Amino acid sequence: MRFELLTSLSAAALFVGMLLLVELGRQIGARRIAADPEGARAGVGPFEGALFALLGLLLAFTFYGASARFDTRRQLIVDETNAISAAYLRLDVLAAEDAAWLRDALRRYLDERINMYRRFRDADAARRMLGAANAMQGEIRRRAHCRQRLRCFYLR
Repeated sequence: MRFELLTSLSAAALFVGMLLLVELGRQIGARRIAADPEGARAGVGPFEGALFALLGLLLAFTFYGASARFDTRRQLIVDETNAISAAYLRLDVLAAEDAAWLRDALRRYLDERINMYRRFRDADAARRMLGAANAMQGEIRRRAHCRQRLRCFYLR
């Protein structure tokens, strides 16, 4: 919550500062035009061109970065989905009672992950759900490893 408040205040301060500087520049420009109407416009064209080119480059990098983060996040979700699907399909090699428990646990884990993504805007709730999902994942791994290796006696 503090981070959101800090970023909101920073954005508001930046906006107010930009408005003040725009007004200052307008007043300086009006004084300069009043003092020397012909000389005030000299040399502004190349400066404006360079400034707009830099702003365009900054905008292009911003969109590229956002696109890359979106693609990375989408790929991570696809990878996680494929891993859960593969784990679910591999449960057939286990004994019936172990497979049933692990299927149920994977369903609950998947529900926790889906709920976490649905509540992603509420950072505290998402963190709690992620912690619960990670704990459930650890239990699933422990139980699957335990049954696979038949060494449950030291894990309990």
